[in-house]
Amino acid sequence: MKRILIVAFSFLIVGASCNTLKQIASILVPSEFEMATGLKDALTQGLFKSFDAFADPNGNPLVRFAFPGDAAKIEKTLRDLGLERTVDQVTGKFTRATSSAVRAAKPIFLQSVKQMSIKNAVNILVTDNTHAATEYFKTTMSPELMVAFRPIVDSTINVEGTNKDWSQIVNVYNKIPFINKPLETSLTDFIAARAIDAMFGIVANEEEQIRTKYEFRKTDMMKKAFGYAEEELKRRAQQQK
Repeated sequence: MKRILIVAFSFLIVGASCNTLKQIASILVPSEFEMATGLKDALTQGLFKSFDAFADPNGNPLVRFAFPGDAAKIEKTLRDLGLERTVDQVTGKFTRATSSAVRAAKPIFLQSVKQMSIKNAVNILVTDNTHAATEYFKTTMSPELMVAFRPIVDSTINVEGTNKDWSQIVNVYNKIPFINKPLETSLTDFIAARAIDAMFGIVANEEEQIRTKYEFRKTDMMKKAFGYAEEELKRRAQQQK
């Protein structure tokens, strides 16, 4: 009788242990919602880093105005043509206009992250691509961001008076023989696209830090989601050995 009781008790312990392990597993493995929330928290944190960068554009070369394409060659050509003062004016005005536009559009960018539906969050979260969430955000939201951002950029351009300076530069530069790629005539689209690209660059850098360094995970959802991703990648690497 004692032996039967001991065996039964052992089964109870094993069963309880299995249930406990299942409970622990359910806590450690984030749900699809938690994964998506952790990803959105990371993107939002990256956006705030970009807002800070644009707030002081002179202190961050990544967000200062630069001519498109072969920037150094274009700038040298314009200066050689006697447009040195105009180039200096454009550089300063564009930087200020872009900074003002980003500040004004801040709610649009943050709202776009909140509204974003992250499909297959687990595939975006558990990956060797340290910029996966940023790339997904950029692919899915860039067209909408451009539409919303364009009128804001347009108004800041008019305030700074950059459209006149740009027209002068474009008219001179695009008339040079054998120019491989003419300068974009639509100043609004050019600045909007460049600002969005610069912002996504900063967001991508922040995502990489969040994925690789625990101290960059500022919210509980980020800690849970990216902590799980980190361990899952380690587990997969062990299985491949």
